Amino acid sequence: MLELSILGFLYEEPLHGYELKARLQALSGHVRPVSDGALYPALTRLAKADLVDQRTEPGSGATTRRILSLTPAGRARLLARLSDPKDVEITDGQRFFTLLSFLRHLPDRAGQAAVLRRRQAFLDAPTSFFYREGEPVRAEEAPDVFRQGMLRIARATGTEERAWLTETIHALEAPAARESR
Repeated sequence: MLELSILGFLYEEPLHGYELKARLQALSGHVRPVSDGALYPALTRLAKADLVDQRTEPGSGATTRRILSLTPAGRARLLARLSDPKDVEITDGQRFFTLLSFLRHLPDRAGQAAVLRRRQAFLDAPTSFFYREGEPVRAEEAPDVFRQGMLRIARATGTEERAWLTETIHALEAPAARESR
């Protein structure tokens, strides 16, 4: 997800390393903190792959700043990742939120809707955190208030997400939406 986030933020505008790290932290830092030990090697890999360009500019005082920007190959990589996300980017909630953060950059509304349909199909499959005899345990069947809470919160969140997905897919696929492009 680090690569997707880097490419997504740099698609929007060139950034210096500190600002990129701050945006990454804001997006998912409370769940998966971004360390310099992860960020800067990732930037080096992306630069070696010609996906990110790095240049140095004078900063405030005597320090210099490394400005990062996306190359045409980086833009193409981002759009490819958005149009065909990995299964885990659909099924894992935090990864899906990261994907959603940049899905607007995919220029094809049908492609955006297709990604949302994959998430919708995942949410529509019967699932639970807990199973009994191979069947998902519902909140009302959970053995204690804590598991009941987990399952009730997940159900409420899932209900809202399904409603949003349905509305958004409909809007993306509406004829008026296609004509206004």
